[in-house]
Formats: sequence, C-alpha cells, structure tokens
Amino acid sequence: MRGKFITFEGGEGTGKSTHAALLAHRLEALGVGVLLTREPGGSPGAEVIRHVLLSGGAKPFGPEAEAILFAAARDDHIQCSILPALAAGKWVVCDRFADSTRVYQGALGKLDRRLMKALERISVGALSPNLTFVLDVPAALGQERAARRRDGGSPDRFEAEGIEFHENLRQAYLALAASEPERCVIVDASRTKGEVAKRIWAAVNSRLHPATAPFVFEKTPA
Repeated sequence: MRGKFITFEGGEGTGKSTHAALLAHRLEALGVGVLLTREPGGSPGAEVIRHVLLSGGAKPFGPEAEAILFAAARDDHIQCSILPALAAGKWVVCDRFADSTRVYQGALGKLDRRLMKALERISVGALSPNLTFVLDVPAALGQERAARRRDGGSPDRFEAEGIEFHENLRQAYLALAASEPERCVIVDASRTKGEVAKRIWAAVNSRLHPATAPFVFEKTPA
C-alpha cells in the first residue's frame, strides 16, 4: 500500500522545519512509518546541490540556473528517498517541495513558465503531495525569527533578501494556496508553537486519517 506525502511550505522563519519534525514524531507515535526529509536535500546528491544553492553560488547565474539546480536536486531526492519510502507504505513529511520553486523562481524570479513546466515534468512527473501546509507569518516576523535561529551567523541565499522580497514571497504563497484549496491548508504560524501544531494535526486527522494507516515493519540490521 502506498504511503502519504505531506509537505510544508512558506517563507523564511515560518517554522516549517519545526512543525515537520513535530508532525513526524506524532505520526511515529501512532505506529506510522515516517520519512522526515527536506529540500533542497534529502538524498546524498541533493545535499551537495543544497550547499551550492544556499551559499548563493548559483545566484549570479540567475533564476534559470537556480531552477535547474533545484530540479536536479529534486529528481535525486524523489528517486532515492521519496518514492522508495512511499512504495514501502511510509508517510513522507517534507520541509519544502516543488511549490518552493514555483514561488521563489517562478512567481518572484519571473522564470519562463515553459521552462518551469518542463523542469517539473522531468523531475517531479505525476508525483504530488496529498497535503501541503502553507505556514504564514508577516514578512517582518519571519525575518526576525530567522535571525534568531541563525544566532549571529550569516544569512543564507534567500534569508539575505530584503523585506520587499519576503512580503512578495508571502503573497505568492497565499495565492498559490488559494488556487489549490483541496491540497493546501494555510496555517497562521504567528501563533504559539502548540496552537500551530494543533491546527496541523487537526487537518492531518480530518483529511488523511493516520489512525487507520497500516503499521510499517522496520527491518533492523542483523
């Protein structure tokens, strides 16, 4: 039986990594087999590309080059990690997926739609999340949270963008979520961590019914 695929999307500092991990742990407590993963990254090849992207190494080449690198990383991630987990009946919980490219390089980078569709057709194919959470906070709050998380460290390629970029990013995510309400759930992530987690869990329960998921036997090394 094929597993379920849940993604977390949103701007910088919205709590995607935190709530993806919280959800994964809660599913595991029910006996559901879970792969917790992220993009860019999530497989050996994709993690190498992640460093290039987030370091800003590809930025001078424009959104086209960034989109191609994201697609290459995503293809490796899907083939090496996501599809095998789903085939084994696991639930995949992913911090970012194709929506990030649609928003960052597509809506904000003004990437040609034909190139976007071609890259997605090659890297993603027919794969689509069963459920996507769009975590929403005002841009200024997101930047403040991201700065606290860095604790004095340097911002990555996208965190370093100005407030106008982040506000446009927020609006693009809200528009995307509004266009696909059957898949996307917008969550007010400015609330407390507990309140946000409760809202996420309620949506997972009502839409995907994890309590009825079959137990996935994990083999242990001899």
